[in-house]
Amino acid sequence: MTRSYAKDSEQLKNLTAEQYRVTQKEGTERAFDNEYWDNHEPGLYVDVVTGQPLFSSLDKFESHSGWPSFTRPVDSTSVVQKRDFSHLMVRTEVRSSGGDSHLGHLFKDGPKDQGGLRYCMNSAALRFVPVDRLEAEGYGEYRAQFHTTTQSDNTQSDSAQSDSAQSDTASTPDEGAQ
Repeated sequence: MTRSYAKDSEQLKNLTAEQYRVTQKEGTERAFDNEYWDNHEPGLYVDVVTGQPLFSSLDKFESHSGWPSFTRPVDSTSVVQKRDFSHLMVRTEVRSSGGDSHLGHLFKDGPKDQGGLRYCMNSAALRFVPVDRLEAEGYGEYRAQFHTTTQSDNTQSDSAQSDSAQSDTASTPDEGAQ
């Protein structure tokens, strides 16, 4: 079953003034003064208007820009790009494909080893769904990607701790060998 993410007037009534300004009037919130620029929790970022899944915390990185930045969307069809000629410059605007919400802009100064793109998003255009709420909020199909990463990280951490413990044991002198 494919879920529809088209916006309607009822959804717009639920937005704060800032969310409406950013998503519907192509606004930009202040850097370092927004909800998710420094969020490091695992989870999914969805369109604040429609709930369409847009970005994963697994693709979020510290860009030092003051806005949440991602290397890619969760699905290439979840966002659309448009040329933006505002502010006397040419930029690439990023909008949600379902609700046509203004999200932010795309720049080519992201991590080179991850494709070199930086999706610089406005927190006001996003709603964060923590991993432990994915199923309850209807995003259960995204849970596996976090579980695999978490399990892999834990396995590596356990292995490192085990190696460290063995190393400590091996380097400890025998009692009475003085």
